[in-house]
Amino acid sequence: MPSPHSHEPARVLFGAAYYAEYHRSERTEEDLDLMVRAGFSVIRVGESVWSTWEPREGEFDLEWLQPVLDAAHRRGIRVILGTPTYAVPPWLQTAYPEIAAERETGRRMPWGSRQEADFTHPAFRYFAERIIRKVVGRYAQHPAVIGFQVDNEPGLELFHNRGVFTRFVRWLERRYGDVDTLNREWGLTYWSHRIADWSELWVPDGNSLPQYDLEWRRFQAEQTTEFIAWQAGIVREYSTPSQFVTTCLAYPRPAVEDRELTASLDIAAGNPYYAMQDHLDLTKHESAQTQWTTSGVGGFFRQADRLFSSKQERFLVTETNAQSIGQSFMNLPPWPGQLQAAALGMVSRGAAMVEYWHWHTLPYGTETYWGGVLPHSLRPGRVYDEIAEIGHLLQRVGTALDGYIPDADAALLWSNDSRWALEFFPALSRDGGPDRQTYEHIFDAFHTGVVESGAQARILHVEQANAIGARELAERFPTLVVPALYVADDETLDLLGEYASAGGHLVIGPRTAYGDELARARIAVAPERLAGAAGVHYDEYSNLEAPVTVSSSVIELDEDASATAWIDGLISDGADEIVSYRHPRFGDFPAVTSKAHGDGRVTVVGTVPSRSLAAALMRWAVPKRVADELAPERNTPLTVTSGRMPDGTRAWFLINWSGEERQVRLLPTTRDVADGSESAPNALHMLPAWSSRILLTEPSDRDEGDLVPSTTEEREGRR
Repeated sequence: MPSPHSHEPARVLFGAAYYAEYHRSERTEEDLDLMVRAGFSVIRVGESVWSTWEPREGEFDLEWLQPVLDAAHRRGIRVILGTPTYAVPPWLQTAYPEIAAERETGRRMPWGSRQEADFTHPAFRYFAERIIRKVVGRYAQHPAVIGFQVDNEPGLELFHNRGVFTRFVRWLERRYGDVDTLNREWGLTYWSHRIADWSELWVPDGNSLPQYDLEWRRFQAEQTTEFIAWQAGIVREYSTPSQFVTTCLAYPRPAVEDRELTASLDIAAGNPYYAMQDHLDLTKHESAQTQWTTSGVGGFFRQADRLFSSKQERFLVTETNAQSIGQSFMNLPPWPGQLQAAALGMVSRGAAMVEYWHWHTLPYGTETYWGGVLPHSLRPGRVYDEIAEIGHLLQRVGTALDGYIPDADAALLWSNDSRWALEFFPALSRDGGPDRQTYEHIFDAFHTGVVESGAQARILHVEQANAIGARELAERFPTLVVPALYVADDETLDLLGEYASAGGHLVIGPRTAYGDELARARIAVAPERLAGAAGVHYDEYSNLEAPVTVSSSVIELDEDASATAWIDGLISDGADEIVSYRHPRFGDFPAVTSKAHGDGRVTVVGTVPSRSLAAALMRWAVPKRVADELAPERNTPLTVTSGRMPDGTRAWFLINWSGEERQVRLLPTTRDVADGSESAPNALHMLPAWSSRILLTEPSDRDEGDLVPSTTEEREGRR
């Protein structure tokens, strides 16, 4: 059966990035034979070695990759070909030093790493276009090539080059029209920043104004989006309709707006890295965001959900952990079973490909201790064997997941603008200083709550939610969680109120509706445009230096449920108090309130909930979950994620995120994809430590709408 999306593979692709040119001796045939034995179906090649493709200016060596592609094709392994534009060759750096990126105005980045070039510079574009055309033109028609990855993890730098700043000023002029408008909208009367002419706008290095910074970040993201679209356009001059074009995103990059960037691509792709060992133990570890990885099962699933969110379609995992990933002092290889749990976890949330970084661990270079499928010895070991088990399992899956769409019990609203604004003006503190990841930490608290409540999440960009509309949003997602929506225009806030009125349960978290579209604090009672529907407002707020215990007569809470990091001093205007603080001062305010609004409900969470509190809140807000159809008695550390195929068949992914055996009772008859065995209804299943399973159930008579309460009375009764 063909895939419903022309560029979505019918089978889940499985493989690794492969760089035969990095070996110190020739072993392509041996490597590819090992890949076949491991069930690999795809490799990614070519994107890191511009100086190999073009060792000297105008001198091209394009034939070295041919044996790799031919050998892959003979074995039925498909190939994604990359463009090498993120790693500039030394001859280009020395001959044209003006292309160097500037992190500060007038101070060029030193060479010696990667992504040091200002990719907007005309000289860089000239040479980049030439090498793209040479490489892609040479291999686009090779039968092994199924798609192209342009560049690699774009958006690493915020360029301060003079040409970039000049374009920024022109960009502002188009948006604002004249300096009087800019002065008014940015509040430039403050500290005597009013300008009389565009030439007086200061460079960003010493900027202290949040409105400037937000527009600067929006502009920088547009530069990245344009660069990737430019490359994709060149590649499409050579590619066939059956070949896809993508790039691999590192979502924490500072100059990336993923929804806009992926609009010019055929399929979204990204590089989710995550901490392993006890960091993936649901009985032990909190979720957390680090600079470029996540820690915790909730954080792991959030990365997959973010990848789906970019286009609201299945996606490719172009890089992820095989062994330890990071510096020489970050050695945390996975416990046995964790690699399969993670791979199936990503597939369950929409991954149509899982590809490891990378095939063999390098003996030299910056990434000497970025562990690949093979260790430094190049001899298959325990990690290879476990990855081979995953490959063989996915071979047995075959086309069973063709057209798969992951389920969602609740939607969470994502805002890149709010992320940037709260990076500039963090609401939270960490170790006595600003927490630049305020947005991620608030968002993750709620997202992890959804995961640990036994529900499944769908992340929506603000723009996507607006495009859906309030009534359809309420029909598709009975619960909508809005954490830290600090930057929002009036139309978006009105949509949220209309969503609740149309029958949805709106859950809003700290900092939501506090700023407008330019991150200006709203001159209104908070949360503006939602206070009436929510039946609550606040005038003051406070950081928390230590967690505060909470209690509830409405929601069942564990003893360790607490408020963390932040408190809004909520004042009820008719809302019911759902959760209370146990504190001599903060006890004057409710921690969580809720009020019926129209056919739905608005719940306000005035703090960053602890892991325990967040899970309890989400169990209350999302009482009916898809996974209840399979295993209503499941408990942490088991997760059940699922999705449907076009014929109504549902795939269930059971994962035991712990080092101990667990058991669970499954209600329907299921078929195990691994061995084809069927289980009887209401059977007890044992899951060994760190084990995972894929089960299928036949279409039921119930349709998707049965998962959504049909009347106001049903919704109110459930809550």
